[in-house]
Amino acid sequence: MHNTVELQQILETAIQNLKYPESPKQLYEPITYIINLGGKRIRPLLVLMATELFGEDANKSIHAAMAVEVFHNFTLVHDDIMDNAPLRRGQATVHEKWSTNVAILSGDVMMVEANKNLAKVNPIFLKDVLDTFNATAQGVCEGQTLDMEFETRDDVTIEEYINMIRLKTAVLLGGALKLGAIIANASKQDADLIYNFGENIGIAFQLQDDILDVYADPDKFGKQVGGDIIANKKTFLLLKALELADNNNSNTLQDWISKENFDSREKIEAVTNIYNSLDIPNVAKQAMEGYLSKALSYMEQISVADKQKEAIMSLTMSLMARQY
Repeated sequence: MHNTVELQQILETAIQNLKYPESPKQLYEPITYIINLGGKRIRPLLVLMATELFGEDANKSIHAAMAVEVFHNFTLVHDDIMDNAPLRRGQATVHEKWSTNVAILSGDVMMVEANKNLAKVNPIFLKDVLDTFNATAQGVCEGQTLDMEFETRDDVTIEEYINMIRLKTAVLLGGALKLGAIIANASKQDADLIYNFGENIGIAFQLQDDILDVYADPDKFGKQVGGDIIANKKTFLLLKALELADNNNSNTLQDWISKENFDSREKIEAVTNIYNSLDIPNVAKQAMEGYLSKALSYMEQISVADKQKEAIMSLTMSLMARQY
């Protein structure tokens, strides 16, 4: 088995070896640009780790890993358009650097390129790989649609929110792990267990992100603390606060949500004080830990030795160890 550093090196080599046509330059150059902006490469890394978890060499699933990485970056290109985001990983987004039309077309062809990578997978596993990848990709699109829909709704439930983050974020983690398991010829039961592990880790990770957005150390978080409050994002914290608030707190929250002109620092402080009074950070943390515990229970059921699970478990714990 390879260690995590070696797997990351395999990934980077494969990414650098991704080649696209030179013409039309305006179509293909943005693809190289967005993929080379870097990132943690967690999703393709999970593909490789799952393959080795079940006893096969990671190189056997490198094409599936590349498909996942290209697809993930495709979603970022289109998400940035929908969010009108100027920056991605500290650099200009594709639609800012080129144009919205170019970004749409480059994103479209990235989906084609992801499928071309999948086509290189061992034909024995190709149907299951395609079924898993397509279900995952469709789920991500559904999640993004729900996220946009929630922006204009004032009746979103916590159950709906959990389902949205499951689709938008978590299914891609589960799908990446399941792809690696399929290519390692894992049993259907184990492939489903590793998928469920990834999905629940993804939900826990997003709930943690909701908490960090309000309570993180700004120097360690990497983005503006309180951004979700400023944007009225329907996070677990806000939805839970609206559920638990008395009339006074509920009216205050609704007043801040409806204000178009406000001082950002004042709004963050006021909403955070309501969260604190309702013990929302601890409620959210308990929910996060519940999904983490559920994920670990799935991992325990996978029929491989604990020693083989160490790499994935170490990565999981490092992802969940971000500081508040």
